[in-house]
Amino acid sequence: MNHASHKFWLKVMAIIVGSFGPVFFLGTMAATSEPARWTLDLLSWPLDGATTYASPDTRFLSALTGGFLAGWGVMIWCLSVWVYDHAPEAVRRTALAGILTWFCLDSAGSIASGNASNAVINILVLLMAVGPLWWPVREPTTQRT
Repeated sequence: MNHASHKFWLKVMAIIVGSFGPVFFLGTMAATSEPARWTLDLLSWPLDGATTYASPDTRFLSALTGGFLAGWGVMIWCLSVWVYDHAPEAVRRTALAGILTWFCLDSAGSIASGNASNAVINILVLLMAVGPLWWPVREPTTQRT
């Protein structure tokens, strides 16, 4: 992949990560909690309606999660716009380190909490978010005359 493709894929990663932020933010209020409740129910497969947002602790954790995910998505976007051209390999490795840390902790925690299905879903999210960022940029070499 070339420089432009990597820069584009960082934006894809930012959208994938950041899109969960507003969903979980909506879980903070009873009137708008259904998208977050449904997402959490889906991630703890099977989709059975057993997941609720009745507890104030769950709504508070949803606020924290929504804020972290939205902020992380914005940070990745900003790295792609403001920093990538100056340090493409450092930005690529930074984004990978962040998403791999999320993957490891989220998956291990999901398994430990009895929600191994989310670890499987995490593999799909990881592959979509990382895409071609696994590999360093390969810029075409210019010929000297």
